[in-house]
Amino acid sequence: MSSYFKFLAHQLKGWPKQNYYLFFFSLGCQVMTLVNAPITWLSILTFIGTTLGVLCVLAINAAKSVNGVLGILSGICFIVVGFTAKNYLSIGEQIAYIATLDIPVLLSKNWNVNMVSKIRKFTAKSWVISIAFTAIVFVVSGFAIQALTDDGRPFYDAFSFAVCLTAGIICFMRYNNQYFWWLASGLAQLVLWFITFKEGSATLAMFVNSAIYVANDVLAFTVSPWFNEKEKQRLMKEEKAYAEEVEVEE
Repeated sequence: MSSYFKFLAHQLKGWPKQNYYLFFFSLGCQVMTLVNAPITWLSILTFIGTTLGVLCVLAINAAKSVNGVLGILSGICFIVVGFTAKNYLSIGEQIAYIATLDIPVLLSKNWNVNMVSKIRKFTAKSWVISIAFTAIVFVVSGFAIQALTDDGRPFYDAFSFAVCLTAGIICFMRYNNQYFWWLASGLAQLVLWFITFKEGSATLAMFVNSAIYVANDVLAFTVSPWFNEKEKQRLMKEEKAYAEEVEVEE
């Protein structure tokens, strides 16, 4: 067990420095949002979820597999928040993340051993399949949530859900093209949680969190090892050195 916690601690190290800057900026924003409104159990749970959620997406950005643990914990928080706000497909998004990304990451050797060296790019066929899958999920989930629930934003929710589900699958398969979907998801979430906040059904923290996610996506296209070859090579050397250190200790 101690070796696993050491592994998790290692996964929080070696990120691009911009990731750390964004995390502490996000933490400051969320603290200000928390204390500038009535503090309730829901606002505290939202604060915990958004903090862990930002760490999770930054870990993915840095190609670090600690996102599996962080994603499950933040997902549980977001499921409760989504239910109280009647954003039912946001609950579906979190369940989809946990099922398609977080749990598989925890169980996958490909993600837990020098994952950065296994980053891939789409082919033309991959683009077509991914876009078609997103469109189908959007249509089916939109009509389903409209018919089965009292969600006031069924097709906003459906678009966000379809994009997030596709992104989670693409991410687990280690394609860097996931960030086109993550960016679309972040923008959709900005709209969704802004509308929800204006209607009085959610805290401002979820909107702020979505804005941080969009900033993270911008970082991914610039300094992340998913797109930045220099950063990828640096992290590959770091992961190789860590693996050799662990092998010697064993």
